[in-house]
Amino acid sequence: DEPTAVLTPQETGKLFAILNRMKERCAIIIITHKLHEVMEISDKISVLRKGEVAGTVRTGETEPMELTRLMVGRPVNLSIERPPVHGSEQVLQVEKLCVTGDDGIPALKDVAFSVRAGEIMGVAGVAGSGQKELCESLQGLQKIKSGNIKFHGKEIIGCSPREIFELGLRISFIPEDRLGMGLVASMNMIDNVMLKDYYRSRGLFPDRKAARERAEHIVKTFNVHTPGIEHPVSKLSGGNIQKVLLGREIDSNPDFLVTAYPTRGLDIGSSHLIYNELNRQKKKGVGILYAGEDLAVLMSLCDRIMVMYEGRVNGIVTPGTATIEEIGLLMMGENPESLRGAAL
Repeated sequence: DEPTAVLTPQETGKLFAILNRMKERCAIIIITHKLHEVMEISDKISVLRKGEVAGTVRTGETEPMELTRLMVGRPVNLSIERPPVHGSEQVLQVEKLCVTGDDGIPALKDVAFSVRAGEIMGVAGVAGSGQKELCESLQGLQKIKSGNIKFHGKEIIGCSPREIFELGLRISFIPEDRLGMGLVASMNMIDNVMLKDYYRSRGLFPDRKAARERAEHIVKTFNVHTPGIEHPVSKLSGGNIQKVLLGREIDSNPDFLVTAYPTRGLDIGSSHLIYNELNRQKKKGVGILYAGEDLAVLMSLCDRIMVMYEGRVNGIVTPGTATIEEIGLLMMGENPESLRGAAL
């Protein structure tokens, strides 16, 4: 079940070699959302849609477009747009950021980078390389040991999320833990929408009418499948929970968007809806930090990709000059100076 989620391309290749040897002695079922892996490793493919088998095909007799049609129920354009970056203003500047994890082990070590307005900066790395701590640091959720984080020139080190908001910096955050950190599972969509700014309401009771309208807008815009906006979000599927979270954060009209694996658990159609929405925000001049696990998506969607290894930035590469294999080597700790296309 998703055995390559935390592997580099090189490690994935080794795993597939092992599986190909194993299938001489046993049958293997592999579950993955990565179409190129399905096409590479399988002999036969069964596609599930809404809990039912939408079709079973032999790998040598099909193609990704056909699999996508079976998964979504309609043809889907698999290409991902990457609009040009028009702005030059640096909206985010991170300098020598150091964070110590709850276990007392350094999680971020002298991390430094910048993001321009209307730029998507991708973050690649094997699980546990510091992506979580980095995203949370930018939102004021991590205790910073040293370093600087500036949004539009304003230092936010030591600020809570609410204090960052009160500075006039609209930073939206889509965390990796969608229910543990992003949403309150027992609450419905209306109450979850209200979480970000309920305290600003005048009077004794918050304005639920405005929150209701926003929730209905999110359902329509992001095609959320739910019995109703008063239905507890914990009762929704993982993909629909993610849509609610993403919709709420984007609906707050952010200046900067921090996203950690925003398409995890979503089908291809929903994933491309998210990519299109991120590009729409990009065209509006929103800076975006996109932590992802699918290198093919990172290469297609992002303007630059920051590769992390054991809490450090091991290289920042530009799609088109670097290859997926080179990014994989950086994820494994290889020296960036020895790789073509890597430029700090």
